[in-house]
Amino acid sequence: MTCTRCNHTTCKRFGYFGKRRIQRWRCASCNSTFCEPHTRLTRTTMTSNPEAAMRAIQCLLEGCSIRSTERLTGLNRNTIMRLLIIGGERTTCLMDARMRDLHPRYLQIDEIWTFVQKKARHVRKDDSPDLGDQWVYVAIDEETKLIPSFIIGKRHRKVASTFLWDLYNRVASRVQITTDGLRHYTEGVPLAFGLDVDFAQLVKLFGDYGQFDSPEGRYSPPRIAEVISKVRTGNPDPRHISTSFVERQNLTMRMQLRRFTRLTNAFSKKLSHLNAAVALHFAYYNFCRVHSSLRVTPAMEAGLSDHIWSVAELLGAA
Repeated sequence: MTCTRCNHTTCKRFGYFGKRRIQRWRCASCNSTFCEPHTRLTRTTMTSNPEAAMRAIQCLLEGCSIRSTERLTGLNRNTIMRLLIIGGERTTCLMDARMRDLHPRYLQIDEIWTFVQKKARHVRKDDSPDLGDQWVYVAIDEETKLIPSFIIGKRHRKVASTFLWDLYNRVASRVQITTDGLRHYTEGVPLAFGLDVDFAQLVKLFGDYGQFDSPEGRYSPPRIAEVISKVRTGNPDPRHISTSFVERQNLTMRMQLRRFTRLTNAFSKKLSHLNAAVALHFAYYNFCRVHSSLRVTPAMEAGLSDHIWSVAELLGAA
């Protein structure tokens, strides 16, 4: 072995370092130490074992936590979180590029609650604005079950407006939109879509049964007492004024994303990891997962793909 400093060949072995057992050397002439040539791993490198990386991402997509994925794959938890960030960045670019010039007829919009590191009642004045309650705004096509757009942020008018404008830029034809009773949609949808939209809001009123009748029923879902539909813009079809599909999508997120499971310690500790996990989930849902009612993926039903993607193809396409 030739010394990298003085170019002498009087070098002796000087142990190993790292998990890959890379040989180190020591020069007898200048006493400098160096290692043999090797490939350096960076944060953009998936892992030295691509199969283990695919298994780890598949576990995360199926609802496993970080530590359970660590036990199943043998990868370190820090490596798994780096894989999550890399996968989230790649799928975000993929969704942004592929979800263009769409022609849905009926869109449903809703938001689902989660939090980062702590809930709103524990947030202090000097804490980062990323902490506390976060809402995932989701739009779904009623017919193809495609998720064309989503955004994560506070339940503020600015975030809702950004989401609606992003959705408008992805839709290429007139569409009927149904939302819940959030007041930000009342002004935001006509402002983003103008007159080229049929817009209605569906308000569900729940009773108190199951919530306050007994301590045993505090986690039971309440009964729906009344459903009120309000036409805001255009002439929406009454048969398609519904939010059932997007609410079912919220359940899918609760089931498939471990960090959305209530009453556990699997919540997100950083907003960046939450963004990556949600982006990876929606890309997998659109291109890889076969919908039970469609028998194909939502992307295939919408004409964006002609086959079922694998996880490796999903990450490589970006």
